[in-house]
Amino acid sequence: MTEQMTVGAAVLRVLQTADPVAKVMAARHAAREWRLGRLVYDFSETMPDLPARPEQPVLMRPRDMPRRGKGTSVPRRIALIHALAHIEFVAIDLAFDMIGRFGSQFPREFTDDWMRVGAEEAMHFILLDRRLRNQGSFYGALPAHDGLWDTARETAHDACARLAIVPMVLEARGLDVTLDTVERFKEQGDDRTAKVLSRIYQDEINHVSRGTKWFEFACRRINLPPHGHWRELVKTHIKGGLKPPFNDSARRTAGLTREYYYGIELLTNMNLHP
Repeated sequence: MTEQMTVGAAVLRVLQTADPVAKVMAARHAAREWRLGRLVYDFSETMPDLPARPEQPVLMRPRDMPRRGKGTSVPRRIALIHALAHIEFVAIDLAFDMIGRFGSQFPREFTDDWMRVGAEEAMHFILLDRRLRNQGSFYGALPAHDGLWDTARETAHDACARLAIVPMVLEARGLDVTLDTVERFKEQGDDRTAKVLSRIYQDEINHVSRGTKWFEFACRRINLPPHGHWRELVKTHIKGGLKPPFNDSARRTAGLTREYYYGIELLTNMNLHP
């Protein structure tokens, strides 16, 4: 009889896969196997400090990235789509690392939620890579931001910090900027990319909602007030603080109410989302 794979092993396979297409396939396979009840609920595998990465794109520090500008040329649109595709590629690993690193600390529903998130991030990446290929490019053709995994390293030993920073700051930032980006693509006649981004926007609301839900669960368990604890974690892990404006409506739908992010010092150096 074939031994069943564990949740930890399935997640680790995703993180150790460098090729983008193979990573997407591993992510979808893990999510499907979990949904069908074929993975053993075991988290004994050790998660890597850094997931495997393909040879391309070349990864650069944020300050070294070439500026895309705000024009309407096709190369600039391609550069923006490429940047978004890279965010979604890294988001696959962030979702599965969330499961492998912290799943044993939460009920099974936690794994349910983040398996679904990981599969959706994989789908987002495929949609954006397809848009790149339709315009004569591909993921890896341009350099990419190398700072997106830094917060994962910083929060690797604290589930509250990981939940507070990744879904409740980084993904929430997507809620703040994506609708404007959708309008920019529409104005340039690229309705197909605008439609893809609108789909991603709706999924991001759900991702932020899951992050907020489990952050509040974790805070209740350790008897800490969620709003105050979140603000302390943001001050600790987000250099330069948060940057308005905020999409209050989408954030509220996700459970990330104004009590979290208003009333703290709001600085203006946050540049984690294009």
